[in-house]
Amino acid sequence: MKTASLVRYLGIFLLTLVFACKSGEKSYNRGQYDEAVRLFVKKLQKRPNDATALSLLPQAYQASLETREANVKSLMVSNNSLKWEHIRAEYRALQNLYYIIQSSPAAMRIVKPKDYSSAITGAQENAAEARYGRGVELLGRGDKASARKAYAEFQATLNLVPNFRDAEKLMNEAFNAGTIYVAISQLQMRSPIFQFSADQFRDVLLRDLQQRNLDRFVLFIDEREARSKNLRPDHYLELLFYDFVVGQTYVDRFQKEVSKEVVVGQTKERDTTGKVISKDVWGTVKATVFTTKKTVTSSGMMDYRITEVEGNRLLRSNRVPGQFVWVNQFGSFKGDERALSDEDKRLMTGRDLLPPPPQQLFTEMTKPIYDQLARELQSYYNNIY
Repeated sequence: MKTASLVRYLGIFLLTLVFACKSGEKSYNRGQYDEAVRLFVKKLQKRPNDATALSLLPQAYQASLETREANVKSLMVSNNSLKWEHIRAEYRALQNLYYIIQSSPAAMRIVKPKDYSSAITGAQENAAEARYGRGVELLGRGDKASARKAYAEFQATLNLVPNFRDAEKLMNEAFNAGTIYVAISQLQMRSPIFQFSADQFRDVLLRDLQQRNLDRFVLFIDEREARSKNLRPDHYLELLFYDFVVGQTYVDRFQKEVSKEVVVGQTKERDTTGKVISKDVWGTVKATVFTTKKTVTSSGMMDYRITEVEGNRLLRSNRVPGQFVWVNQFGSFKGDERALSDEDKRLMTGRDLLPPPPQQLFTEMTKPIYDQLARELQSYYNNIY
């Protein structure tokens, strides 16, 4: 058994080597020189004297080097402002081959790979310089859309070279310059009775919009906070509840007859063998179900307007309706309880309740308004630039 297992293991090992060699040749013939280098080195790590790998590895490495160096020369003379990032990618690929070849003594005996670490560092510096220059130019345009793009350029600069010049300082400036400050007004109510609930609605809306983080460059603030910090907002969101109605309490009464086949008793009978057995007796039971349904419908309407402070230009406005229907049902019955359905029984557990106070109805009515308003604001500010 041990001999058979050893033979099987050696067979798999040899097949793997043969496959790796053939795969290396295929990659080389297809012009996939980086992959060919990797496969030939892998082969030499297992079989340092493999003739095919020893023969083709130097050629594959030289071909990859020449191809990528040619790409670098072409990029050097291009007008692409981000060419240094592409050049860095070429150098990184060549440096990866350097590390791969170094991992095999057999490969190092026949190939002297070139170390591109200094070239990579230089390309990163140039790439960071290019990104930095683009950011400075965009920030200098003085508009919010350009400032947002400048922020991304300075962020890319720091990703390439941390602590590059004053990129972090300029990135923060670009963020502030690109941010839209939206001041939310005090919520106006025609009826002072509901002003407290309206203020609660507004405060919840403000907190939610801040937590949702609709856009990195959109900041919702309380208009009182803006005044206290002497901050001039870019947009002004004005809210107005101009209508709220609590309808009358409608009472509907229903009556229905119900019945059900149930076991009403038992009788004794003899079966075919003469043995006495019990048998269920089925009968119809009936009941009358009385249902009372009380409903109160409250409805309201809220207008909102988004205005650009500079020039007092209207950006968006809409009217958002809201409705809440309070329902209370309860019931009673006469007759046999066994005739009741499960739904009928649930009605019997209800009781006569007074409608909620107007303040609570107002709060419930504002929930669908809140949801729609939040969705509309998210949609608008996600697509503003």
